[in-house]
Amino acid sequence: MIPGVETETMVAHKERLWDKAGAAQGVGTAIGILALTRAGQLLMIWWLGGATAEPRSVWDRLLVWDGGWFLRVAMDGYPHGYTYDANGVLQGNELAFFPVYPILIRLGAAIGLPASTAAILVAWLASIGAAVALHLLGTSLYGKRAGWALVAICCSAPASVVLSMAYSESIFLALVAGMLVAAHRRVWWAAGLLGLLTALSRPTGAAAALALAVAAVIAVREIRKAESRFAWEPLAAAAAALAGVPLYIGWVAWRVGDLDAWFKIQTAGWGTTFDYGSSTFAFLKTTLRTGDGWIPMSVALILLAALAAAGVALSGKPWLPLAVYGVVAMILVYGQAGFYHSKPRLLLPVLLTLLPAAVAASRARPRVAILSITAWAVFGLWYGAYLVTVWPYTL
Repeated sequence: MIPGVETETMVAHKERLWDKAGAAQGVGTAIGILALTRAGQLLMIWWLGGATAEPRSVWDRLLVWDGGWFLRVAMDGYPHGYTYDANGVLQGNELAFFPVYPILIRLGAAIGLPASTAAILVAWLASIGAAVALHLLGTSLYGKRAGWALVAICCSAPASVVLSMAYSESIFLALVAGMLVAAHRRVWWAAGLLGLLTALSRPTGAAAALALAVAAVIAVREIRKAESRFAWEPLAAAAAALAGVPLYIGWVAWRVGDLDAWFKIQTAGWGTTFDYGSSTFAFLKTTLRTGDGWIPMSVALILLAALAAAGVALSGKPWLPLAVYGVVAMILVYGQAGFYHSKPRLLLPVLLTLLPAAVAASRARPRVAILSITAWAVFGLWYGAYLVTVWPYTL
């Protein structure tokens, strides 16, 4: 070896180290963006909560509504049948809630944490996982700046407050984004495992499973064309993900003794039934014509803006599995009846609606991108804080 002269091996080794350092820096930046949005929103919740008639701590506000249901599932388990009120009317019960998040809460409680602490800790750790997965997904598809923009835009969206709460959105977002990253990079064992867990986290996991099936079919065709062999790994991953939602709904049917049990419980408790969008259309029509409340009006505008953003995203021909996931997930959100003020929360993990803004930010001048995302974040974080302090209804 000539002193002072680097060999090809040494150069390659340095490049690998630089790549690893760059990747670590990118992940660290994504986590920093998440931390900044969470801290800012918690301060807003504290500030807004101090002006309300009902004195409640920030901690208590993070455990409201669905958080109570998840905690009951985690600590008391699922009921063995339907639940009725004193008049014999069917009510919603814990069987409506998918099992991954409650299981994680129970594991946290098993090591000695209070159940409420475990619920928040799991949600916050999952939010970190979501930030990392979103950064990797955006980077894989559109470059590092798009990855950071996707994290910032998603984590400061109007309903992103649920990422700090005892809700399942953070774990679902982490799993679905991780599944898409694994499928895009063709790590099929990881894609299959994450796809199954995604499908056991929320009903919209069915949309994620369909996306993984599309990715698997594309991979099988490409591998067969390039290598003249049949690849079973992608199809096994897709099969695992596709089994998730039917497994849980089937288990509920077996436990209750009624094939439609899960759907009946959802309808009885939350009015959630698939009506092909008639309820959403009626809400939009009524609100835009005669609505006088600013929350209903803002939700209507969010729903319309999300549709427009999805149309722009699809016109750009995004990666097909991501497009399939987004379209199917939006059909499920817009096509079902239920609480209108929950729909922005349900749209948060869809991702397709966030792509145009993330791509635009990645291509804009850094100063323009930072100012635009900051303006979005100030409104979005305040809006979410308002919903859990001043707004009296569930998210």
